[in-house]
Amino acid sequence: MTPAERTGQPVVWLLVDDRAGNASQCLGVAEALGLRYLKQDLRYTASANLPNFIIGPTFGHLTRDSRVNLAAPWPDLVVAAGRRTAPVALNIKQKSGGKTFLAQIMYPGDSGAEDFDLIAVPRHDQMPPQPNLLEITGAPHRVTASVLADAAAQWRDRLAHLPAPCIALIVGGSTKRRTFTDAMAAELGRLASDMAAGAGGSLMVATSRRTGDAAAALIDAVAVPSHVYRWGDEGDNPYMGYLGLADAVVVTGDSVSMCSEACATPGPVYIHAPKKLTVLKHARLHQELFEAGYARPLDGTLSRWTHPPLNAADTVAAEIRSRMGLG
Repeated sequence: MTPAERTGQPVVWLLVDDRAGNASQCLGVAEALGLRYLKQDLRYTASANLPNFIIGPTFGHLTRDSRVNLAAPWPDLVVAAGRRTAPVALNIKQKSGGKTFLAQIMYPGDSGAEDFDLIAVPRHDQMPPQPNLLEITGAPHRVTASVLADAAAQWRDRLAHLPAPCIALIVGGSTKRRTFTDAMAAELGRLASDMAAGAGGSLMVATSRRTGDAAAALIDAVAVPSHVYRWGDEGDNPYMGYLGLADAVVVTGDSVSMCSEACATPGPVYIHAPKKLTVLKHARLHQELFEAGYARPLDGTLSRWTHPPLNAADTVAAEIRSRMGLG
């Protein structure tokens, strides 16, 4: 008998590893489900670098501390993200006698893929259709209307000196394959400044770890009233406050998560995606967001428009409920 059969409430485990993006996606789906959950923190040994078809369903690539809480009674639902969590999820399903429903975010690889009950993948990855595959727009996240409202309340007084409209400038940077150069950073700073100046407004600028030294060129190009948080600065990170207070958002296109979170705001979103920085699958995501009305390309001008907030966590949660018969 499963926990849900005994108590009427499904037991949910989240498999959360040391990659912040994976954790955010799992937590976003769990919060959208509205069910109580247990977060299982996973840390790996060196063997986790091996391909999953070699590892197989196992806890063997986890540290001892990570394995200690992975024990019966087994959950009704496991939500996980990323390749390295897949052997853990598959082992849990085996140990439960196949009763545990496995919901995986991002494709875990071909090994054992048919044993997952649901795999949520971004539409821009263009995966071949499969019965257990759910295509989503962007990435699941935790940026809800209530989260934005709370963050706005926390930061409103601290940013009250900025003239409206306040435009959030959310900056990523270099990826494994592409480099965010000083020239790209300066161009972004100029375009965002032109947008704010044309509307008589201001910028709220947040850089990331991947912005690197190009942050200096970006900040130097900002020519309007601004509040700047450079990655590594002391004090509270205003990222969520910026989104909560933004009359519009400008975001670099190098991160699926950042673009998705920007589109969780209901106002104008503009994506800056220089060709030399943008890989093909990211370009497909941008086009999808443009066509659906969530975003527009950055051209230095500000228009006033709205769109429904985007969060793929709601889509994944609804599909889990449907497939599990949770109502």
